[in-house]
Amino acid sequence: MIRYNVLRMKLHQLRYIREVARQNLNVSLAAEVLHTSQPGVSKQIQLLEQELGLQIFHRSGKRLTSITEPGRVILAMAERMLREVENIKRVGEDYTRENEGTLTIATTHTQARYRLPPAVKAFIERYPNVRLSIHQGSPTHVADLVETGEADVGIATESIAERETLAALPCYTWNRCVVTPLDHPLLRDVPLTLEKIARYPIVTYDLGFTGSTSVKRMFESHGLRPNIVLTAIDSDVIKTYVELGLGIGLLANMAFNAERDINLARLDASHLFPDSTTYVAVRRDAYLRSYVYEFIRLIAPHLDRQSIDAAL
Repeated sequence: MIRYNVLRMKLHQLRYIREVARQNLNVSLAAEVLHTSQPGVSKQIQLLEQELGLQIFHRSGKRLTSITEPGRVILAMAERMLREVENIKRVGEDYTRENEGTLTIATTHTQARYRLPPAVKAFIERYPNVRLSIHQGSPTHVADLVETGEADVGIATESIAERETLAALPCYTWNRCVVTPLDHPLLRDVPLTLEKIARYPIVTYDLGFTGSTSVKRMFESHGLRPNIVLTAIDSDVIKTYVELGLGIGLLANMAFNAERDINLARLDASHLFPDSTTYVAVRRDAYLRSYVYEFIRLIAPHLDRQSIDAAL
C-alpha cells in the first residue's frame, strides 16, 4: 500500500511540472487546468525538486522564470512516462468499455465545416456513448494539439505532415475556386487565368492555412504579385466580405455551396493550382482506441486499421 501511494504521488508531480511547462511557467493557469490549488502545485514541485536534489525551474522570488537544463531532460522523460500511463489506461478501456470514452479532434474551420459533418454524424450514431470534441485552429495549432496529446486525431493540410512525432496519412486531395458577386466582370472573362485573378483585390486564407503556401508560389512563379486585401481563417468570413464587395474570394472548392451561397458565383480554379492534400495525423507512440480507427475510416475509407498501424 505504501509503495502504491508513493507511485501515485510521483505521477501527480510529473503531471504538475508538465502542465506548468505547457502554461509557459504560469502556475495559476496550470492549477486551473489541473483543477487544484496554486499552493498545492508549487508545493509538489518543490517536493519533487528536493527529492531529486536539483531545480527543475529557475525562480525569481516565488515566480518561475525558466526551465533549467536538467529540468528539460526531466520534462521530456516525464512526458514519455505520462503518455505511456495514458496508453495503459486506453488498453484497459478498450477491453472493458469498448464503445465508451472520449475522442478529441483538432482540425481547421474548412475541414470541420465542410468535410467532416457526414463522418461525425455517422460516428455519433454508431458510438453514442463516446463524447466527441472538435477543436479548430491553424494547421500548426492542430499539429501542436496532437503532439502534446491534447487531441487524439488531427486533420489539416500541409504542416501537419511535417512533424516527426506524428504519423500523417493522406486522406483526400482538393483544389480551389474563385468566388465573386453575381455581376462581377470576371464571370464573363473566360477562361480563368492567374493574370486575370491578380487584376482584382483578393480575399483568401491566412498564409499557412489550407495550402496557401502553394498558392503564393504559383503566383510568384508567373511573376505576379496578387493584391490580397484581407485574409481570414474561416471560409464563411471570406465569402461574407466578397458579398460586401471587398474583392474576389480564393478558397477551397468544398467551401462553396450553390444552394446556400446564392449571392455568389463560382469559377473553378483547379487548373491553375496544384492539388492540396489533407492529412489525418496521430502520435506515433499513441495507443489508439478501436473507435479512433473507425473514425479515421469514416473520413478516409482507404485507411483501414492495417494501413494505420503500418504508418505508426
